[in-house]
Amino acid sequence: MKKNLLFALSIVFLSSSFYAQENSQNNERQAGHLNISKFKQLKQELPTPNKQHTASGAPGYEYTHQQVDYKMDLILDDDTQKLYGEETITYHNNSKDQLDYLWIQLDQNMRAPNSQTEDIKGGGPDALYSPSKFTKSFMGKPFQGGFNIEHILDSNGNAIDYMINNTMMRINLPKPIASGETFVFDIKWWYNINDYTADRGRSGYEPLPDGNNLYIIAQFFPRLAVYNNVEGWQNMQFWGRSEFALEFGNYEVSITTPKDHILNGTGVIQNPKEVLSKQQYKRYVQAQQTFDNPMYIVTPEEALETEKGKVKGTKTWKLYAENVRDFAFTSSRKLLWDAMAVDINGKTVMAYSLFPKEGNPLWEKHSTRVVANTLKIYSEQTFDYPYPQATSVNARRQGMEYPMICWNFGRPNAEGKYSERTKKGMIGVITHEVGHNFFPMIVNSDERQWTWMDEGINSFVEILAEYKYDSELFPMEKYPKNIVRYMKGDQSNLTPIMTQGDNIKNFGSNAYAKPAAGLFILRQTIMGPELFDHAFKTYSKRWKFKHPTPADFFRSMEDASAMDLDWFWRGWFYTTGNNDIGIKEVKKYYVTDKPTKRAENMAKAYGITVDQLPPSLYLVSEDSEEFNDELKNKKAEDFNLLSDYIDQNFSSEEKSNLKAPKYFYELKFEKPGDLVMPIIVEFEYEDGTKERKQYPAQIWRLNDKEVTKVFPSSKAIKNITVDPDEQTADVDLSNNSWPKNKETKFDKFKREQIKG
Repeated sequence: MKKNLLFALSIVFLSSSFYAQENSQNNERQAGHLNISKFKQLKQELPTPNKQHTASGAPGYEYTHQQVDYKMDLILDDDTQKLYGEETITYHNNSKDQLDYLWIQLDQNMRAPNSQTEDIKGGGPDALYSPSKFTKSFMGKPFQGGFNIEHILDSNGNAIDYMINNTMMRINLPKPIASGETFVFDIKWWYNINDYTADRGRSGYEPLPDGNNLYIIAQFFPRLAVYNNVEGWQNMQFWGRSEFALEFGNYEVSITTPKDHILNGTGVIQNPKEVLSKQQYKRYVQAQQTFDNPMYIVTPEEALETEKGKVKGTKTWKLYAENVRDFAFTSSRKLLWDAMAVDINGKTVMAYSLFPKEGNPLWEKHSTRVVANTLKIYSEQTFDYPYPQATSVNARRQGMEYPMICWNFGRPNAEGKYSERTKKGMIGVITHEVGHNFFPMIVNSDERQWTWMDEGINSFVEILAEYKYDSELFPMEKYPKNIVRYMKGDQSNLTPIMTQGDNIKNFGSNAYAKPAAGLFILRQTIMGPELFDHAFKTYSKRWKFKHPTPADFFRSMEDASAMDLDWFWRGWFYTTGNNDIGIKEVKKYYVTDKPTKRAENMAKAYGITVDQLPPSLYLVSEDSEEFNDELKNKKAEDFNLLSDYIDQNFSSEEKSNLKAPKYFYELKFEKPGDLVMPIIVEFEYEDGTKERKQYPAQIWRLNDKEVTKVFPSSKAIKNITVDPDEQTADVDLSNNSWPKNKETKFDKFKREQIKG
């Protein structure tokens, strides 16, 4: 028995070897090559693990990050549009390194008269110019932007030497800061606030038609750059696009505004009784117990009365925020303010919206509800939202995020009417910007270096939150199809996702849509929601209030799922390749117990006769000479060889669960595209029923161009479709069907119009 078994196994080996020999291209000697497999591990691309960033993707036992605390006194001058500030900074050196100097970010210097921001941009004349852009482009820089530093002093009042390099300032320390030490110093400064509606800035003021201003103030203070063991000092210049790398700290901020202004910002207002009217304060307290629907703290009637004329005098708002990486605020006499409480796993979080009357009726219907929905869904996908509040501010042509507060576009027309497109855009931007509280405000990635780690990851979770808010307005069916047009575009205009933010072409598609689509494919198609969600939550919890790198994300996703995804990271993130999988050929086979010509050739190739082969079943193609109509009526178990084997080796219960295939289809798949993806196949049978089969991406590991599978079936197949729901961002659907899809371009246009 053992001898016969070994003989049978040797024949199986010979059969597979013979198949490989049949398909070899030539026997000429060829030069060797390096590992060019799409499944090559990422070990050479990823940094070596260490005691701070481990091989599992988790923070190591020696992981540290710095803490920077700020105490600020600010004055907002609404008459001259200036901001004055003085800050006391306490720098905690938690690293093991001695620091000889500190690097400070001066983002407002992007608007300084000597800024090089416009000089690094290439290109010829635009098709048209607004008056403001024409003035800015060709008539000098009349706006006197940038920080004006009045002094930098140590805790004893002594001047500290410093040097400014564009948007970065080096503090030359009087003596090094040793590991574990703190350094306290003071900076006094002011700057002219920009009209962000004219220069499309991330912050500034919006002049409204009635003569009032709406301020959205951010990047407004000199703030510490990140120091860590990955980059050292993250002191890359700010050119206006790639965002910010920042340290966590505690903020005590006093902001003096005109007496009739309403203000909110990062953190919690510490003196609401002093800055709100008696009725507003009462509503402010009541809102913290209102969970069902938003209620006004500052009503439309109150805002309408206030905007009519300026009131003399000032008042000071005091805010406190703990363990945040930045600070921002909004202020205006025109602001309405509504609120509702949100239950996040037993903890009450406040959802706020502040907006001028120009935002209604759209904003009172949706904004605060969208904030609440976003906090809930993101918390389910990651970790419970840890901060006490989240605020959405209506600002024209804006979408920008800061801890606990963000600016969002979307306004009705002058008659208060708005389209579904305006509504959808407003809900989408609020979801996205509030979602940034999680990425990167808490999971604190380096935005200037790796834009996708905040924008792309956030855009992915945004998909789930928007669908939960309104599944008809935000259907999931468009993902990942929405990225196909970009991915099959001109390669000269594409860059890998793993590119520093300032050097990316097609910024929106590359940094937002492509990584989001990739993670959607991972969740829905490659890993499945259960595995993906656990791994994604693991990464999020590991790196909340810490500084993760791309390697930490890649490694955590694999570590928590037991899936080798290096092939996916390499293809989707490190290249500009695209996916194209098609059906090259389909053949129908039938079963017989008579040796085929192919079996005879195999036996001959290995020096034996066909009679020496063990008793076997064979598959014969219907287009071969050996095929006859009698085989069409045969099933495998009709042959005694198989039926006897089944009777001797299976119980009655086991036999009842065995399938009885009548047809055998040889499916040859081709892969003209560069990327590796699973093969999703839908079979439509002649009786109208359908069945699906998904082959893992690893099916391509030994042949990157084409693979062949045998699919047994008890029913005849009418049609075969690869990726029927367009789940893998396939850039060419013309080769996805068998028989070949004869749909014309006009038919495709009509079908897409019907889909909407």
